[in-house]
Amino acid sequence: MVEAQKIRSVAVMGAGHGGYAAAADLTRREFEVRLHARREDSLEPIRANGGIDVRGIFEGCEMPALLTTDVAEAVAGADLVMLVVPSVAHAWYAERLAGVLAEGTPVFLNPGHTGGGLHFRAEMRRAGHTAQLEICETVTLSFICRIEAPARVGVYSYTKSLMFAALPGTSAGTLHAAISPLFPEIRPASSVLETGLANINAVFHPPGMLLNAGWIEATGGDFLFYREGVTDAVGRAAAAIDAERLAVARALDVPARPFLQMFHEAGLTTRAATESGSISRACRESAPNATLKSPPSLDHRYVHEDVGYGLVPIAALGRLAGIETPTIDSHIALFSAATGIDYATRGLTLARMGIAGLELVALKRLVQEGETAT
Repeated sequence: MVEAQKIRSVAVMGAGHGGYAAAADLTRREFEVRLHARREDSLEPIRANGGIDVRGIFEGCEMPALLTTDVAEAVAGADLVMLVVPSVAHAWYAERLAGVLAEGTPVFLNPGHTGGGLHFRAEMRRAGHTAQLEICETVTLSFICRIEAPARVGVYSYTKSLMFAALPGTSAGTLHAAISPLFPEIRPASSVLETGLANINAVFHPPGMLLNAGWIEATGGDFLFYREGVTDAVGRAAAAIDAERLAVARALDVPARPFLQMFHEAGLTTRAATESGSISRACRESAPNATLKSPPSLDHRYVHEDVGYGLVPIAALGRLAGIETPTIDSHIALFSAATGIDYATRGLTLARMGIAGLELVALKRLVQEGETAT
């Protein structure tokens, strides 16, 4: 286990929106950053530009210490390995990290979304990694950001009061102390079940995509997703998903807060919108998301990740707890029909999280103590 003052070298795995933002932010704060991408064409613009240009809450041009497509090179000697990738990429990284991750080096999923820590742990074991694992996760990305041009990222806000948990839970205090100097907004949660069931992206992205599918395909996403796409009807669908999420959490005896409360605490909307009880109004009054356009098609992480790795595991945990989730189930079924992808079987199932067949008592013991699931 690395101590707080010892984290100086960070392997940032993933050169998308969040990876750009994290690499630039940590570099400017004088951490040694190794930025990994799966494809060289994700790194070449940075090389050609002499660094990552940033605009927004901080500005400048920052060049990480290392740019590489070699996983082993990225993590060799790193104090922290941080995955800043969609959930669909966790298995890819686990397979390649299994043979090169040094024992005692923590892995930080930024974000873990729903079941990310459990899934990553299970994939590492399936890939043959037998050493002790120290995994931690945030519920969502630590930045509100977008790549705006080659080698340029807009960082519009830090995510406030960002929930953070560890697997096993017994490592939470040490890992929080180690990582909070890098990300001061992280706040301890009770377990990875609490962070997993606080996945706000799974609440409003799927209905926003499903109920705007015609508009998305007709315009290529040429509208403001949050301000224009989350209408009152879309907001009510999101509220129904949120009610089912909260019911699953209650059945699992996991602390949970309503979407609107979390959205406000994250710094994403106004108090007045929160108090109105309207998810639609909260999205219209979301300053950090104000300029963000819709995805150009359903072939996007708002579907593949937030349905397959958001709604699917929430529904699966619901079945484990004996809770019905009809609105969530209908979204999964309709997205499967619209895309031709069977999310119920190809998404993040209990088996892929390594918890199939566990009783609730055994599941809670696993997340707190790290015992092997059987």
